[in-house]
Amino acid sequence: MVTEAKQILDELKYIKEELHYIKKHMVDVDTILTAEEKQLIDDSIENEKAGKLTSIEELEDVRNSSG
Repeated sequence: MVTEAKQILDELKYIKEELHYIKKHMVDVDTILTAEEKQLIDDSIENEKAGKLTSIEELEDVRNSSG
């Protein structure tokens, strides 16, 4: 019985170590971009450089003046 309990504890320890390794090396799916998302970001950066973006302040001014 003691040997069986020790074996179970050893296996649990191994599983715990494996889980820790997996968590440490797991990729966060929210950090992976699709080709479309990458293109949207690249386009947005180009639009920002070209001064084609509207600031939040400008949007709020338009919203507040029309209501």
